Amino acid sequence: MAKLMLDMSAMQEDFFADAAMVGIASAMPAYHLCWALNEYLDLAFVRDPAQNISLKKKNSNEFNFPTYRYDLDNSSQSCLLYKLKDGTEPLLPETRHLDYLLLIQTNDPEEDAFHLVAELKNMKDIQLAQILDRDDLKNLSNLIV
Repeated sequence: MAKLMLDMSAMQEDFFADAAMVGIASAMPAYHLCWALNEYLDLAFVRDPAQNISLKKKNSNEFNFPTYRYDLDNSSQSCLLYKLKDGTEPLLPETRHLDYLLLIQTNDPEEDAFHLVAELKNMKDIQLAQILDRDDLKNLSNLIV
C-alpha cells in the first residue's frame, strides 16, 4: 500500500503569495504587544485559540504558539501575528533573535510592510522591526494556519 504525501509546497505558495513578513523583537508578552499594536496603529488584533500552532517534537514535548489575527474590513486582507517562542523552543529556528512575526496579506504587502516597520520602530518596547525575506525561512510551513 503506497503512502500518500501532502504536498506542502503548493499550499505554502498559495498561503504566502500576496504576503510580506515583518520580524519583531520585543520583551512584551503577546497580549500586551497586541494591545499596543491595536492602540498605536488603530488595529483590532484578536486571539483565536483555534488557530494556535502546536508542534510536537521527537521527545514527545508539545509546544504551543499563539496567533492573533486582524481582518481588514470588507476585504479578504488580513494580518497575522505569531508568537515565535514557547519558552526557549522556536517556531522558526532561523529566527531565534526575534520574538514575533507579523504576516501581512494585503494588495500591496511589501509597501504595507515598509510603512509598518517605520511605525513599529517608533513604538516603545520594540527593540527591532525588520522585513524578512521569505526565501531565508526554511520552516514556512509552520506558519500556515
